[in-house]
Amino acid sequence: MKFGYGLLTAQHHPADPRSMVEVYREAVEYGVLSERAGLDSIWTSEHHFVDDAYLPSQLPVLAAIAARTERIRLGTGVLLAPLFDPVHLAEDAAVTDLLSGGRLILGVGLGWRDEEFEGFGVSIRQRPGRTEGLIATLRQAWGDGLTTGDGRYFTYPGLNVTPKPARGAATPIWIGGGGEPAVRRAGRIADGYLGSGASPAALAERASWVRDAAAEAGRNPDDVEIGVHRVTFAWRDGDAWTKVADAARYMSWKYGDMGTAHGSLASGLPAPGDAPSHEDVRSRTIVGTPEQVAEHIRAYADTLGRRGSFVFRGHLPGLDPGVQREAFDLLVNEVIPLVVG
Repeated sequence: MKFGYGLLTAQHHPADPRSMVEVYREAVEYGVLSERAGLDSIWTSEHHFVDDAYLPSQLPVLAAIAARTERIRLGTGVLLAPLFDPVHLAEDAAVTDLLSGGRLILGVGLGWRDEEFEGFGVSIRQRPGRTEGLIATLRQAWGDGLTTGDGRYFTYPGLNVTPKPARGAATPIWIGGGGEPAVRRAGRIADGYLGSGASPAALAERASWVRDAAAEAGRNPDDVEIGVHRVTFAWRDGDAWTKVADAARYMSWKYGDMGTAHGSLASGLPAPGDAPSHEDVRSRTIVGTPEQVAEHIRAYADTLGRRGSFVFRGHLPGLDPGVQREAFDLLVNEVIPLVVG
């Protein structure tokens, strides 16, 4: 399998004394470190209007990483498709891809936060249709003809959208999501599928949905790449969980906190009794010694094969920067060699 790192979110944890300039500088630096370590891909993530400043604009960060790297693939994991005008996105993505020399993976998803859809004036009920319309329009915009849109959600008067990305209409678009319709959508119309937090059994089932949908659409199922990202933390000395517990719980809690937030100006920390508990978060985290972590990851080998990607979600808001760097080094220097044998 291939290995990636992320998800770079540039969240400003309430207890982090660093400035946002430093937080963003570190995010870009991990893209550079990931290439130097031989990883195949680096991934960002996106949300809007969040009080801890969750990264709202992925392509500028990937462009900054592109300027300092030569080989590593650059993935959005994922861009919230229904919130974007596809022509404007086609332009921005093409420029980012060109700056990278043709290394962009444009991962897209439906989104789920009410505040984001209300803020951008988009009906949350239109998510599936707008996502499919956006993908169709991107393919048009990156192709050789004029762009007219999908004719339902997006209509344009025959635009010559330039520049084109390095691979033209073949620029890879991946779809993320956990529900069966979203996963099957990846098989029908995308170049890859990115699973979030899926167990080995869940990913195997989703990969079968992707393959079935691709075959039903007359496509070669082997042409659709499969990837998964899991929160992963390896530590050599002592109990690994004690090193990462608070940061992993904060990240997990924050998704629930932002889900109900509207116009929140002050970020906070989870109270001791708030869900999820440390035990629940630990059950969803790959954590332990390098040997224990490698054993967990090997369980994905049959589904991912040689072309699939396991993305270490190891860049966690609130994790001590020194601990984060040491854990990164353990992943690339010890865990990966143990996985590949």
